[in-house]
Amino acid sequence: MRIDKFLNTVNITKRRAIAEDMLGENVVFINNLPVKKSKEVKVGDIIKLQYLEYSDEFKVLQIPSIKSTPKSKQNEYVQKLGE
Repeated sequence: MRIDKFLNTVNITKRRAIAEDMLGENVVFINNLPVKKSKEVKVGDIIKLQYLEYSDEFKVLQIPSIKSTPKSKQNEYVQKLGE
């Protein structure tokens, strides 16, 4: 699954357009490498979102097979690191 779709599907971003904007601004990294929106996400990847004052990191646990997942099911697809 492409990173822009993944971020939206597992509710890391509210809309896919937001994910695309973040990717265009080079604030999304997979395994510490900046990525474009066409980058494929794989199980085990570490996704980092670098904001101005902090960053969030997520480990990919599984790739969703449906278009949208409930926010309550987010922990089945990603594990937030650093908490």
